Amino acid sequence: MGRTLAEKVWDDHTVKAGEGGDPDLIYIDLHLVHEVTSPQAFEGLRLAGRPVRRRDL
Repeated sequence: MGRTLAEKVWDDHTVKAGEGGDPDLIYIDLHLVHEVTSPQAFEGLRLAGRPVRRRDL
């Protein structure tokens, strides 16, 4: 059986597959900013040492 649309998008954007129960690391090329949850999300990225890769987007 074929893959779902969600599976295709996820697979095409996976940078590193998680191992041992760790989550996958995926490339997100566009982040929609929400005034309530975005500060926590960006702080989590900062604490994990993950910089913004494409500031031009």
